[in-house]
Amino acid sequence: MRIHPFRLHHARLLPVVLLLALNGCSRNAPARWQGYFEGEFVQVSSPLPGRLEALSVAKGTRVAAGAPLFTLEHAAEADELRQANQTLELARAQLADLRKGSRPEEIEALEAKLGQSRATEETARLDYERESALFKSGAATASEFDHARLALEADRRASDENSAKLATARLGGRPDAVAAAEAAVRAAAEAEARARWNVEQKTQSAPTSALVYDTLYREGEFVAAGSPVVELLPPANLKVRFFVAEPDFALLEAGEHVSIEVEGRSAPIEGTVNYLSPEPEYTPPILYNQDNRAKLVYMVEASVAPEVAPDLHPGQPVTVVAADK
Repeated sequence: MRIHPFRLHHARLLPVVLLLALNGCSRNAPARWQGYFEGEFVQVSSPLPGRLEALSVAKGTRVAAGAPLFTLEHAAEADELRQANQTLELARAQLADLRKGSRPEEIEALEAKLGQSRATEETARLDYERESALFKSGAATASEFDHARLALEADRRASDENSAKLATARLGGRPDAVAAAEAAVRAAAEAEARARWNVEQKTQSAPTSALVYDTLYREGEFVAAGSPVVELLPPANLKVRFFVAEPDFALLEAGEHVSIEVEGRSAPIEGTVNYLSPEPEYTPPILYNQDNRAKLVYMVEASVAPEVAPDLHPGQPVTVVAADK
């Protein structure tokens, strides 16, 4: 049977038309990438070593900001703090004693002595004035006048001396002694602050609301300085990590919204692209298949809203769908 040339021509074109149609549909469909949730954990530790005395949280629970997490033994640090407090109180008392001068009884005695010397000076002044008048009239000798004058000068010097002693007693210690006492107070205060810091560091609290992802020690175990005891996962630290082939990499940019499909959720989650790796890498082993084996991909990360993060978990697989453009 002979096939009409026109029909043969159309039959040959049909596969090409179908291929172009399929390609057009694939270009219109939004890109989809496989990925998983990744957590940036906060590892809480103490800068000081010690035996784990109390573990206040359990793995898998949620804690509020400021909630106690764990406490290390701190008996030695507490003793050092008590000693530092006593040293600081002593230094402050010594400084106050230097600043306030002599005791009230001593000051009262000096005030009485000054009053007595001023009374004696006043008597000597009256005698001097009388003797001066008598000497001018010729009724007193020069010797009597000189005696009255010298007595007045001696009583004035005694009054000045007692006044200076009273002022010195009220001033307190010498400036150099006061300065040394002030330096001792500052040193004691710094030592007390260090001792208090040591005690405070033995108890650690949650820096933010978070999921207790893991506890790494049991009560009674010795914890080295700086070793994490509790791992926290704040909601804001949960992100989606997915890998994009080079042809699709240009479709994404920082700040762009993507749709995140999670198994078991009826509706997708909105995410925001916040990191695009500048360096390509080989396809991770967990994404190996016949289509993308040995291809280079770019890692992309997207954040999700903190209010939906508590229902999600690190390692949970997702499908990321590009936004329609």
